[in-house]
Parts: sequence; structure tokens; C-alpha cells
Amino acid sequence: MKLEVLTKNENKKVENFIIKGIRDLINYKNLEPGDKLPSERMLSEKFEVSRNNVREAIQKLEFYGLLKSRPQSGTFVANIGVTAMNGMIEDIIRLDEPDFKSLVETRILLELKTVKLAALRRTEEDLQKMEEALLAYKQKVLNGEDAVQEDLLFHLAIAKASGNSTMNTFMLIITPEIITKFEKYHVCDSDLSQKGIADHQAIFDAIKNEDPQLAKQKMKDHFKELYVYCYNIE
Repeated sequence: MKLEVLTKNENKKVENFIIKGIRDLINYKNLEPGDKLPSERMLSEKFEVSRNNVREAIQKLEFYGLLKSRPQSGTFVANIGVTAMNGMIEDIIRLDEPDFKSLVETRILLELKTVKLAALRRTEEDLQKMEEALLAYKQKVLNGEDAVQEDLLFHLAIAKASGNSTMNTFMLIITPEIITKFEKYHVCDSDLSQKGIADHQAIFDAIKNEDPQLAKQKMKDHFKELYVYCYNIE
């Protein structure tokens, strides 16, 4: 079997092709809520794609609530009308990959909320996780090494400490994209890493002292370069 490495754009085209195929199948067979779809193997053969591609397309439709998978039973049409389903699938297919500036803006908005909640809800275990990430970041910076991942791990620890699972999930979704594109867009140059140590410590101290307003202000101070990048605000 010939193995091919698909680019991100090619993967998206294949995924959209499968999603359209599932939509057409539902329409052609007049499947109703609760009706079962063909197996992944059968869909793979029908669309002439890999089972992994089919699985990823199904997972995406599950995420948007259009399909439901039951272990050992299969995949079923969710409780939604055909007209609404067709409209939602069109919207899903039209969705663009978020540009980097949008990711950064989303991160700012999320973290100004999570840091306040973390100051109100953090546990001793949360503080320990933040402190470990803070130390890892500091060691990397002082050794002159790239510390982007450690930086974001500290922020993820704050998101987890917020106690809001939805916000935490959003942070987990956007973080990999931010990590891969930070250096490409030169948002935060290496000379700012030293300042990052003091910024992180100030944020941590405010959370530890259960001061949500100060925690938010210290996070805003930390995001100065991101504000410049997104909004041209000095």
C-alpha cells in the first residue's frame, strides 16, 4: 500500500469531501435522527479514503452535534432536522483556519478571564503546577534556550486553575497553533524572555494571594507586546 503524507490543506479537502459525502448519504437514504450510518470501513471503501480520514470527519461532525457515536454500536444521526443539518454542514465546510492574529486575540480575551477565576478558585495543587511551570520557564530562559512551550504551559496551568472546563478546553485547542507560529511571526522577541520571568512571578503571586483584580492587571501588563501586535496599542 502506498503511503502519502498529506499537507494541511490536502487533509482539509479530504475531510470536507467526506463530510459532504456523509451529508449526501443522509439525504439520499432519508436517514432520520437515531438512524445508523454505515461503518467506518464501509464509508472508507465508498469514498476511497483511509479509515482514519473517515474517523476524523465523523469526530468533527460529532463535535458540532450532528452525529453521535456509541461504543460497540456505531455512529448515528443526531436529533436534528435535515434542513438544519444541511445548513450547519455548509457552515462547517466554509470555516477557515483561524489566522494567527485571531488566535492571539482569542488568547488575550480568554486569559484575562481565566486569571481572575484562578485567583478566586485555585487550589494548592494548582499553585504547585503553576510554580513548576514557572521554574521550568525560568531555567530555560536563564540557559539561553527557547522557552515558548514552557511559557504557554504556565498559562495552561492558570486556565486549569480557573475551574472552568470550557475555557480550559479552548486554551488547549489554540495553544498548539500558537506554539508552532510564535517564532514565525516574531511576536515576542527573545530579549523579552527575561522580562517574562518577572511577569510570570507577578501573576503567580497575585493568584496565590487571591487578588483577582491585581492578577488581571499583571496579565494585561504581561500582554503588552500582544496588544501592540493585535491592536497597535502601545
